[in-house]
Amino acid sequence: QVQLLESGGGLVQAGGSLRLSCAASGSNFVIHTMDWYRQAPGKQRELVAAIASGGSTNYVDSVKGRFTISRDNAKNTVYLQMNSLKPEDTAVYYCKTAVHFISGRIGTYEYWGQGTQVTVSS
Repeated sequence: QVQLLESGGGLVQAGGSLRLSCAASGSNFVIHTMDWYRQAPGKQRELVAAIASGGSTNYVDSVKGRFTISRDNAKNTVYLQMNSLKPEDTAVYYCKTAVHFISGRIGTYEYWGQGTQVTVSS
């Protein structure tokens, strides 16, 4: 089993910044991808940013140039630096990871964090 613990959400004014963190814990696993999703009230969950084990990144168009995803492989942690925040960025942000286990379990497994609220006031 892998647990994800998110932190860093909160209330910020438009134009401000927040940094989200998501730390993965458990044993005998190797992380492939780490992603950030968000879900606003009444909307579907969407992929915001993704980072592969080699460091390549992808972003949804609406956050390009404002958000930066990064990861610290030694700490099994992914970050989302969010700058120039807009009210439309208000959502619950979730991290997700895809892992495989070193022994005992075959295949790739996905785990989700519990979510952290980001609210941007105008």
